[in-house]
Amino acid sequence: MHRIKLLHELETYFASPIITREEIPFFDRFIDFIKTNPDCFERSNVGHITSSAWIVNHDRTQVLLTHHKKFNVWVQLGGHNDGDMDCASVSLKEAEEESGIQGLKLISPDIFDIDIHAIPNACSFHYDVRYLIQAPKAAQYIVSDESHDLAWVPIDRIEKFSKEASMVRMAKKFKNLAL
Repeated sequence: MHRIKLLHELETYFASPIITREEIPFFDRFIDFIKTNPDCFERSNVGHITSSAWIVNHDRTQVLLTHHKKFNVWVQLGGHNDGDMDCASVSLKEAEEESGIQGLKLISPDIFDIDIHAIPNACSFHYDVRYLIQAPKAAQYIVSDESHDLAWVPIDRIEKFSKEASMVRMAKKFKNLAL
C-alpha cells in the first residue's frame, strides 16, 4: 500500500515527545482517513493530504509566514501533495516555490506537527503534515502569486500575526525544542 510510509511516520510521531495534547484528537482521524482513502494524496479526493513547512531563519529566531491570498490569514507555507506520497519532500518543494528561497533544508525528516482543517467552498478537509525547515543565512524571500505578502516573524510574536491555534501551538512547540 502506497500509504504505508505516511502511516509509519504518523505512528512514530504519535509516540514522540513533541506531539501536543491538542494534536491527539487529529491522530485517529488522520489514520482512519489514510486507511480508507486510497487517493488521499490526490487533490481530487474530497479531503486530502497536504504538506507544510515551519521555516525558521538561520538563527532559528524567526519563522517565515505567508499572508495567504485565498484565505486572507497569516500561516505557514505549504501545499497540496498532488499524488506525491513523500510529505517531507512536498513540504520542502512547496516552501521553495512559495518563498523563492533556495537552499532550504529539513531540520529533521520527522513530522513536526499535524492539523486537520476545513477548507470552505473547496474540498472538505486538509490533512496537513508539517515539517521543520531551516533557511540559509541571509535568505531573501520572493512573494509568489499565492501570497499577499511574506514576513519573517519573531517566534515570540506569532500572536501579533495569527491567533490560529495551530500557529500558536507550533511557535510554543518550536521554542520548547532543544535544537
